[in-house]
Amino acid sequence: MSRIGKKPVELPSGVTASVSGQTIEVKGPKGTRSFTATDDVTITVDGQEVKVDPRGKSKRARQQWGMSRTQVANLVEGVTNGFKKELELSGVGYRAQMQGNVLKLSLGYSHDVNFEVPEGVTVTAPKPTDVIVEGIDQQLVGQVAANIREWRKPEPYKGKGIKYKGEYIFRKEGKKK
Repeated sequence: MSRIGKKPVELPSGVTASVSGQTIEVKGPKGTRSFTATDDVTITVDGQEVKVDPRGKSKRARQQWGMSRTQVANLVEGVTNGFKKELELSGVGYRAQMQGNVLKLSLGYSHDVNFEVPEGVTVTAPKPTDVIVEGIDQQLVGQVAANIREWRKPEPYKGKGIKYKGEYIFRKEGKKK
């Protein structure tokens, strides 16, 4: 039995959920999100909690059970608190600044990198070496942060590059004489 799947998802005050067929729509103070589950699970709303139950005892139904419950929990978390990823730029001359809907990154290339911020995500640069990605969709926030990081991944010798806040970079020793 799925340990995650059998726990109901609590709906905090100010959050409503409605189910139509296999699609659940969650509305909260930050916005509206929806998720369409497979036919292997049943989603029901009982007052202030959402329950996900498997249909049958097949392996696929048990797999979808825990995954669907986690997706619903992420919808609720997104519309109440939102998701946030913090990036740090480390390196001489590495800078970030917002200009309208474009994140301008100076990463040691011969030109600045202009990163177009997609809709549904807000990107801020409170300091020239910090970038904060926020939004209500966990997958989109993580993907945007990964796309920004992709421009200059941290390297193991000096640790220069774009890294997640709190990420440990395995350091290597340089050449010896």
